[in-house]
Amino acid sequence: MGRAPVEHVGGGEEPAGSPRRRSRPLVQIALPIVIGFALALAASISIAWVAGFAQVGHRLADLNWIWLLPAVAAEALAYAGYTFAYREVVRADGGLELPRLDWVALVSSGFGLFVMRGGFAHDVKKLQEAGSDAREARVRVLALGALEYLLLAPAACACAVFLIAHDRLHGALTWPWAIGVPAGFLAAGLVGLYVHPRLTAIRANRQFVAEALDGIALLPRIAADSLNRGLAAMLGMAIYWFSEIFMLWATLKTFGDSPSIPALVIGFATGYALTRRTLPLAGAGAADAFLPFALNWTGIALAPALLAVFAYRVFNAWLPVLPALIGLRRLSASD
Repeated sequence: MGRAPVEHVGGGEEPAGSPRRRSRPLVQIALPIVIGFALALAASISIAWVAGFAQVGHRLADLNWIWLLPAVAAEALAYAGYTFAYREVVRADGGLELPRLDWVALVSSGFGLFVMRGGFAHDVKKLQEAGSDAREARVRVLALGALEYLLLAPAACACAVFLIAHDRLHGALTWPWAIGVPAGFLAAGLVGLYVHPRLTAIRANRQFVAEALDGIALLPRIAADSLNRGLAAMLGMAIYWFSEIFMLWATLKTFGDSPSIPALVIGFATGYALTRRTLPLAGAGAADAFLPFALNWTGIALAPALLAVFAYRVFNAWLPVLPALIGLRRLSASD
């Protein structure tokens, strides 16, 4: 493993300690963080204007800060669960074996706000640098993304069915989850059974489709390779989602709201239809804008929804910047 030497005008390699070589990574990291902060701040101020600055100030004055402590603990648990799932997906069925701290570094750096193209693109690059070929890295990352939705989507579907049965939430928010998730799983199953085995001949012309299907097909292969490993991957991802939803619930309690769990799951899943590892800059701006409105659609007032999401994003996006930088440094040092 290793990187090609960096050339400068006049030829040759820049010395390892040269100012240009030190400053270039710093700019590449600092600029996305500044952009992400600006996007998040702009989104929050805009929503505060819609909710009413007086309402936001009133909720802020009455915050119950004690609920922030379990929120911090939940974020640490979420990282542990995701790291567990990540490791099992990447190393199963003849995949990469890496030192334990490298798994932590891969996950933490992939959640970093400095990742312009999103955490999954970062994962593909780092897995290749760790020794995986390009196609295998993409398949593993797509399998990880499929595992995310394999657990979150059915949970949202079950909550939607419950809310529909009890007539507790507007159908525009529940019916898409109640109908779309089973239909999506059925379509994925049919494609996996009938289309995927016949896709080899056209793989060169349908590369992304083939890799996505290979990623989905990898999940049952992980369970077939080792039932314990498959269960471990699912358990790790379940811990991740439980911790994230609990953290949002705790921040809502901080600002005086206590929604029903099914409604909270629907609001969370709707607001995070694209996860922070999928989106550029860990979803800065997009998640800050969309998630408060998704919670508002479930019946939570917009002012506490905004403040809760702001606190939630501090814990799951801004505080992890330092561990992400440490993880990135470790991965760079091992190249």
